[in-house]
Amino acid sequence: MLKEIIIAIQSYFQAHQFIKKHKLWKWILIPGILYSILFMICMYYFGHTANNFIEWLSLKTGLKKWLDSIDSGWLGFFFTLGSLMLWMVMMLFYFSLFKYLFLIVGSPVFAYLSEKTEAIIEGKDFPFSFVQLSKDIIRGISIAGRNSLWQTVYCLAILFASAIPVAGMVTPILALLIECYYYGFSMLDYSMERHNKSAAESIVYITHHKGLAIGNGMVFYTMHWLPIVGWVLAPAYAVVAATLSIHGLKQSSSSN
Repeated sequence: MLKEIIIAIQSYFQAHQFIKKHKLWKWILIPGILYSILFMICMYYFGHTANNFIEWLSLKTGLKKWLDSIDSGWLGFFFTLGSLMLWMVMMLFYFSLFKYLFLIVGSPVFAYLSEKTEAIIEGKDFPFSFVQLSKDIIRGISIAGRNSLWQTVYCLAILFASAIPVAGMVTPILALLIECYYYGFSMLDYSMERHNKSAAESIVYITHHKGLAIGNGMVFYTMHWLPIVGWVLAPAYAVVAATLSIHGLKQSSSSN
């Protein structure tokens, strides 16, 4: 799996060179700017919602009042740490919902960009087909919906686990790994459709190549640490990188 994660990470660097060489910027910047605007707005409101929920929960359970009455520095520290862990898991959960909504809305662009990338790699001319594009869009939406459902189940379980002292400290890491996997999964599936793999076959293939999905999602989330520029580039770069990573894995397998 480590080898596949490395292939996925390297594919982002290859994607940058690929986009520059073939002048694909319009397919990168237009959805990227829209994504960035929605990301800033949603994260602002998500942050407020998470803060209000944690405050409501501490007051409703009487935990805050109890901590104030015993005036214990150590317990206060663990309460603050636990609140931070809960806030981080909630923000990842909110971001997950936002991400899948954008995947559904942006599926026409992502499907076309993935197809365009593969056409250039293989030196083939895939003639535009509205029927095929429609199939890709429907497939992308169904996979995004399926992944959103499973990820929500896992994130809710992690959300409850985050309230457990000490053990809750690892929950943001688990939530992030799940986020990375399912986002990368959606990016890789665009290529699976063109390789005539059914949704079930795609699930089996990507399950056996988790490293590609996790690596793709890891870089996607890492790019969010670079404000504005990273937000603009991350979504479309992920599509191109996913397509290149599958091509790279095929080449690696055929050479062995």
